[in-house]
Amino acid sequence: MDIFGIDITEWIWKSVIIVIAGTVLLRVAGRKSISQMTLAQTVIMIGIGSLLIQPLAGENIWSTLFVGSMLVITLIVVEYGQLKINSIEKLITGSSKILIEDGKLNLDNLRSVRLTVDQLETQLRLNKIANINDVKWATIEPNGQLGFQLKEQAKNSTKEDIQTLKVELQQVKQLLTQMVPAQASTVSYSTNQANYSNNSPIESLNKQLNDVKKQIQKLQNPKPNDLFEEVDKESHVKPPPEHLQ
Repeated sequence: MDIFGIDITEWIWKSVIIVIAGTVLLRVAGRKSISQMTLAQTVIMIGIGSLLIQPLAGENIWSTLFVGSMLVITLIVVEYGQLKINSIEKLITGSSKILIEDGKLNLDNLRSVRLTVDQLETQLRLNKIANINDVKWATIEPNGQLGFQLKEQAKNSTKEDIQTLKVELQQVKQLLTQMVPAQASTVSYSTNQANYSNNSPIESLNKQLNDVKKQIQKLQNPKPNDLFEEVDKESHVKPPPEHLQ
């Protein structure tokens, strides 16, 4: 069937073959999303995408599919080599780099990966991290994704943590309620020393009660959002080096 000198039938069957073959090739190549791909995978996927459109431009469809298959086979061989030989993996994939260590920026690594402090802070905010000092480790992975680990004191409390503290607080209150009447019934002028010894556990419980209250307040009241305040004020709380601004 020709329309305006174009063989529509040929275009239809070529399009069907391209879709089927492309799906099979990409399925064999792997299931990773674009953000999870290594450099080699990205290059080969771009190559396959460019090749698959060639038959519609008049190129031979079978030679195109053959070249696409060779690209996928090459990718499989490279990935197998990465599994078996660490040096190949490091050469092709690269290695992770530390960007933040114990709340301090690693300026040399930031420069080597060409990442500015603003870009790093953007990733921190997207991960709901408000203060660089709260970060124990931050790394950039070979696929470009950033990984974070918070310090113990900066980790978010769970409902279980708060509930446990509330239970402990209730237990302390009950102990105080039980001890105070007993203390009052034994108070006398001639037993001052005994009263002192009875006051010691009460003072200890009061201290424990205050500590639990402070822990609950600390868990329920987050630290100031320094990185989020920077966005509102349009300025850095702590100015970064000029070459990384």
